[in-house]
Amino acid sequence: MVSNQVLGARLAAGLLIVSIAVCGCSHLRRTQAQASAPAPVTQAAGEARAVPVEPEMTATEAAINAAGATAVAPAAPPVETGPALKPGAPKHYTVKRGDTLWGIATMYLRDPWLWPEVWIINPQVPNPHLIYPGDTLALAHGADGRPQVSLEQAGAVRLDARLRSSPLDSAIPTIPYAAIAAFLSRPTVMSADQIRDAPYVFAFRDMHEIAGSGNEVYVRNLAAGENARFAVVHVADPLRDPDDGDLVGYVGIYTATALVQRAGDPAKALLIDPARETLRGDRLLSADVSETPVTFALRSPAGEVHGRIINVVGGTDLVGPYEVVVINRGKRHGLEPGNILAVDQAGAVVRDLYRGGKKIGSGVGTSFAPKVKLPDERSGTLLVFKVFDRVSFGLIVGASDTIHVADVVRSP
Repeated sequence: MVSNQVLGARLAAGLLIVSIAVCGCSHLRRTQAQASAPAPVTQAAGEARAVPVEPEMTATEAAINAAGATAVAPAAPPVETGPALKPGAPKHYTVKRGDTLWGIATMYLRDPWLWPEVWIINPQVPNPHLIYPGDTLALAHGADGRPQVSLEQAGAVRLDARLRSSPLDSAIPTIPYAAIAAFLSRPTVMSADQIRDAPYVFAFRDMHEIAGSGNEVYVRNLAAGENARFAVVHVADPLRDPDDGDLVGYVGIYTATALVQRAGDPAKALLIDPARETLRGDRLLSADVSETPVTFALRSPAGEVHGRIINVVGGTDLVGPYEVVVINRGKRHGLEPGNILAVDQAGAVVRDLYRGGKKIGSGVGTSFAPKVKLPDERSGTLLVFKVFDRVSFGLIVGASDTIHVADVVRSP
């Protein structure tokens, strides 16, 4: 016979089992009801659309779905990195006679000296570094979003070597040839010893005051035979480095080539290939040297450069675009043809008359006011086209303000 205590325990256990089963069924019904009910709507401020809850899927389904979404999703616009394009840069451009590399780079880029970073070389094209009239350029973006300019179609000049025999159809120069023609024959910075020892023009036939193409000149101290050629160079301003006051040379400007017609002292020579007028006293230097190329690459200097303009060729006080200047930095400072430098207008030194909360009176008192140098301000861009040991020739390719001797040149 079972005791009352055991019977009561068994009855309580049975009731507990029934209770758990009932609760489980109730919970299951609530879960199924929630699964069949529409998803709750979440509203943000100003939004009335429901955000559906995506059903769960296997990893394989998710991969297939993602692949399908990738295939139909619109391509995102390229994220521009690297050199910044100029607004309105053309998608296609056909190179014309008279174009320069600087002009084309300026058309595409905010910073034209970054051209090597966007120019895509096609190794299958003859002379891929050079650009010829008739070439069609195309602008695109790489996989990383960087702008790229490439040769879309070669012009007739590039394809037919016979056409490149004419100077008019040669590769476009980096900067206008006419602006630097008088500086291409070496040397154009002369030492005092060169000036003292060089043969010189001392008279013109028919007593002309100046001589040009086809004129005959008489030369002293010229030991050369008939048909020898010499560069005629005009000696211009002395060049002093403001950093230490040293005389680093004299500007020598090419004027013409002298073709010796008769040896002797004086010798007679015919002037050919003129770049400007020849004057009495102009020196003759050996013409057996190569010319400075005019198709060099645009780029920033490899290292930090900080110098000054020490001469404006032509003797003008104010400098504008496409004028030639001399700077006190050269090969020893890491400069090469094609380097771009920023030009800063040197800040003036001004006395502070307002220190202490009130203006210092006029007269002698103002001479004791502290001096303050104003910051240098960007005024232009200079392209180095010819480099010597301590000095270089540069062409002003852009000017937003007046440029003067003693203005600062520096890495951009």
